[in-house]
Amino acid sequence: MQIEKHISDLLYRYQCVTVPGFGAFLTETVSAHVTGNTNSFFPPKKVVSFNANVKNNDGLLANHVALQEKMSYELAVIKIGDIVNEWTYLLQNRNRIVLKNIGEISVNSEMNWVFEPANTVNYLTDSFGLSSFVSPEITREVLKQEVEALEEKAPIIFTPERKRDYSYLKYAAAFAVMLGVGAYAYLDFQNKLVASKTLAVRKNVQEKVQQQIQQATFLISVPEQTVVLNMTTTTEEETPYHLVASAYRSEANAQKAIAELKVAGFENAKMLPMNASKLYPVVYASFKTLSEAQVERKNIQKTHNTEAWLLIE
Repeated sequence: MQIEKHISDLLYRYQCVTVPGFGAFLTETVSAHVTGNTNSFFPPKKVVSFNANVKNNDGLLANHVALQEKMSYELAVIKIGDIVNEWTYLLQNRNRIVLKNIGEISVNSEMNWVFEPANTVNYLTDSFGLSSFVSPEITREVLKQEVEALEEKAPIIFTPERKRDYSYLKYAAAFAVMLGVGAYAYLDFQNKLVASKTLAVRKNVQEKVQQQIQQATFLISVPEQTVVLNMTTTTEEETPYHLVASAYRSEANAQKAIAELKVAGFENAKMLPMNASKLYPVVYASFKTLSEAQVERKNIQKTHNTEAWLLIE
């Protein structure tokens, strides 16, 4: 049984591993350090030491051996005792004990045990993967002289850092505002212009309509002749059905239209009083019954005026 292997495994996890009847192996954490003479860098590690005065069995090593070797605790204690007796015999005869990855134990001239730790294994798990290394010496004076020589040949001129000019942003913002105001003013002007043109067109159309109403006449092919009015007085009868030829805003135009109708043969043509629309209706004739008016309207629409219409008072 290689007991040093079990001791080495326990040193990774515990600060003290006691070998019953022989002594205890102790670990102490040492920070990273540098040796100035050799320019060597060493990572943090656990330094192993040995104390021959601690010999009591704490059960740690025996339990570990029993589990790893698959034996009982009592048998593990017996086997550890056999190995301790062997080590003690070797040391009493001034022999050296070599424990792999742990160190060496020897006897000095005064028969005292001396332990020399092995530096091949770092038992500090936090430093896993870190190893010592040697850095080449830095020649600071030589580099300083080289830099001074370069400065003499090509002096370094420090130029102040230029501040960025953001003034163009102000002009851009002002231009954007002016552009927006101009666009709004232009749109407002266009809207007003369209509205004024629309109003003018409507006014012009209304004037033309009014003019056409006032100038509306019938196209009568018979030339004007002198009309002889019969002044015979007759008794007026109720004739509520009127056959309308047209309507005029001007009474003079209405009288002219009546004269033209009479020349055309419509002797009963006349003008009605101004209506609610302030127009003077000119009628072909007035009738007592609706049937008479409808018959005459059909005849006039066929022969004279297709737009003749019937007014009932």
